[in-house]
Amino acid sequence: MALTKDTKLKLHDGNEIPIIGFGTYEMEGKEAYNAVRWALESGYRHIDSAEWYENEAECGRAILDFCKATGIPREEIFFTTKLKENKGFAHAKASVKRSLDACGLGYIDLYLIHSPIGGPQSRAENWKALIEAKKEGLVRSIGVSTYGLKHLQEMVHSGLELPVVNQIDLHPFMTRTEIVAFCRKHGIALEAWAPLVRGLRFRHPKIVSLAQKYKKEPAQVLLRYSLQKGFVAIPKSSSKARIQSNLQVFDFELSEQEIADLDALDEYLVTDWDPTTTP
Repeated sequence: MALTKDTKLKLHDGNEIPIIGFGTYEMEGKEAYNAVRWALESGYRHIDSAEWYENEAECGRAILDFCKATGIPREEIFFTTKLKENKGFAHAKASVKRSLDACGLGYIDLYLIHSPIGGPQSRAENWKALIEAKKEGLVRSIGVSTYGLKHLQEMVHSGLELPVVNQIDLHPFMTRTEIVAFCRKHGIALEAWAPLVRGLRFRHPKIVSLAQKYKKEPAQVLLRYSLQKGFVAIPKSSSKARIQSNLQVFDFELSEQEIADLDALDEYLVTDWDPTTTP
């Protein structure tokens, strides 16, 4: 099936997630509001926020204003946010409600534990809180972010429902083959939160060569790689032109050999943080 900007991936809980999303990390206030509006106007239908980003209110307002201006129902927009700190059951439940109040969207499509930091007991309590929030209808789907093998194995052994998503640093320079294989085995979708490698490898000869071959930008080659790997890609930019160009990735296709060549570039490049081995 040919991929388009409207393609969705079915999650193991039955819900669907758009395969390309718009990230809002390090955006606040008016910058966050404007970027989300531009993203929605360009055709994105998946917005990724977090309690940590301090922009849930701006993201929510941009979504609601866009829906009001266009007549597109809120249900057409997939909104993700995340738990900032792992401090146990009551704190996690309160955080979900606080995020829901902040965004004003009525429900959250996907709520993630932002990191495994805090230890096994706290992680387990947080997860039980998210399961309860889902049963109460506050959130539709629940998942994790930056979880390593140990943390995922812990969840499998708990016997509780598994996350629908692990949002993690994934790109040709950080392929995380073991985590990817484990998630696929257990039906956990993978989201790449830095598919553009934060611009650190735009000049890599292999990326430049593919960009020239397909008459595309390095960013577009990296995004196409993510999508063909079956990852949900979440590029971010505060530039209107780049927000739009990051969606122009559905009119070319990398070959299997080219994907393999990109996989071979793995150097365990950490673009921001890497709590996957935290106790």
